[in-house]
This record gives sequence, structure tokens and C-alpha cells, in this order.
Amino acid sequence: MTRPLSIAYALSSGAARLARVGVETPRRDAELLLADLLGFSQAQLAAASEAQIDDQNAARFDALLIRREARIPLAHILGRRAFWRHDFEVTADVLDPRPDTEALVELALAESFERVLDLGTGSGAIMLSLIAERPEATGVGTDISASALAVAERNAAALGVINRVHFVKSDWFGHVDGSYDLIVSNPPYVSELDYAALAPEVHHEPKIALTPGGDGLDAYRVIAREAPGYLTPGGRLLVEIGFDQGGAVSALFRAAGLDEVTVHPDINGKERVVSARFVG
Repeated sequence: MTRPLSIAYALSSGAARLARVGVETPRRDAELLLADLLGFSQAQLAAASEAQIDDQNAARFDALLIRREARIPLAHILGRRAFWRHDFEVTADVLDPRPDTEALVELALAESFERVLDLGTGSGAIMLSLIAERPEATGVGTDISASALAVAERNAAALGVINRVHFVKSDWFGHVDGSYDLIVSNPPYVSELDYAALAPEVHHEPKIALTPGGDGLDAYRVIAREAPGYLTPGGRLLVEIGFDQGGAVSALFRAAGLDEVTVHPDINGKERVVSARFVG
């Protein structure tokens, strides 16, 4: 039988375990795991620091810590990730939405739009965040993974926007119809060389959503070539990029005849989004 322990002791020992295996935010992760297990907010957890955890919950917390010690992403353990203004279901079938990607959402919302296409939608976090902000807008999300599309559909239902979105199994534009005044994408852009050096957590995410292999630019080549055929005159294209890809992606977009090509930073000041407009 597990010895009863206080919340404070559980957090201290749990954080120490996570720190030993190199987790970047051990205390925060331990707090989030225990708060979720007990049904507390982090503030409630702090206020109850001297309360005792029963044997059953102590064993459950230990099991959660073991998974995090194996460097399984926190979002996969919790089953969700906070992004923009909502919580999104996250599984091993989709990319874990990052705060840096919110820069793309913010830029997309800077202008009006009625029809949005999200290429490689994954969890749907980008498109669904946009649709939730614009009650009159509709969207199409594509992904090559049927499992990812199932996650996106559940997220759309949870946000109450399922009647305004449509998901299509498609390799980029392969099964896309119609025209759009906004196309967005967070495509795989990590080079094959850089992929091997990513944090252990990242290797629990679908490789196909992270790297196309080679120099990491293959998806942008397809998007640059095909997007003008699906944009309405004046329509915008916004893509997430790696911190050192602004120049290369901008050149691809200009070569495809797109205008107003601009590189935008994220919250950390790193290159994160390239935007362009189709004048027509």
C-alpha cells in the first residue's frame, strides 16, 4: 500500500523526478498532472498544499509521472492543450499546438474573411480558433491522416462550430474544391537533419506532421505552386515557418506571383509566419 502523502510533498518529489530526466518545466508539469488528477485548479492545488492524498490517487499520480519521465508530451497525458482561447483535444495522431502558432491566428484575424482553408489541419486548432472568432465564416480543413481528421472533428463539435466546417482527407490540395479568401497552414517544415536533434517529446508526435524530409521546404513548394488557384482576388495566404526559413519561403511565394510577401515574428521575436496576397 502506498504511504499517504501531502500534496506539497507529492509535488516536490514529483518535480524532482521529472527534473532528473531533463523535463524543462518539472514543477509546472507536476502541478498540472496532479491538479488534473484531483480535479483542482492550480490555485486550489496551492491552497490545499497540506492536504493528504489517498493511496489510490498517490498510485495514479505515480503512474502519470512514469509516463512523463518517459518524455511523453504533457498534452498527450492530459489529452488536451490550451491554444488561443480554447482547450483542444490532443492525441499522438496530431501535432501538439504551440503558443508560437498563435501568431498566425492573430495575423489571420487582422482582416475579414468568409471562407478559410486550413492545409494539414491536424487537431484543427488553427482553423477552429479562427472560425470560433468569426460567426459568419466557414472553413475546410484537410489532412492526409484520417486519425487526425477524427480529432479535428471532435474539437469542432466541442467548440460548437461543427456545422460551419468540413474536413477532407487530402494530400494538400489533392481533394480540395472551391475558392477561399484565406488559406492557412502549419505544414511540416523541420529538415531531416534537424529532426534527429529535436527534444524527446517531439518524437512522440507524428513525424509526418513535423518533417517532409530533405531541406524542410517541400510543403511550401506545393503550397506556393497551388495556392493561387484557390485564392479569391485579394485573398491571403499565411503559413508558419521555422525560425530561419523566412527568406526561402518568401522567395518561393514571390516566384509563384504572390504579392505583399511579409515575414512576421512570434511572441519571442523569431521569424514565425510568412504572409502573402493574391492580387489576381
